[in-house]
Amino acid sequence: MKRKTEVTALSSKGQIVLPKTLRDAMSLETGCKFIILTDGENILLKPVQEPNIKEFDKLIKESHAWAKKVGMKESDISAAIKTVRSRH
Repeated sequence: MKRKTEVTALSSKGQIVLPKTLRDAMSLETGCKFIILTDGENILLKPVQEPNIKEFDKLIKESHAWAKKVGMKESDISAAIKTVRSRH
């Protein structure tokens, strides 16, 4: 997508309006959810995509097949989580 620059304003309720040209260019619809990130000087709005359940189910099946193939047990998962948490 080509870079676009628009100007908008902050309302008294803390709301901003995304200009129609940007909404159209990014196919944003009413109710779209965003992640808001900041470095203290800049604000980034990142649209959140609803996960594709079919893709998620496929990943779960593939991970179960891999775990079975390598002989992983449920207790191995608990041990791995505990190890990672202890490092932080």
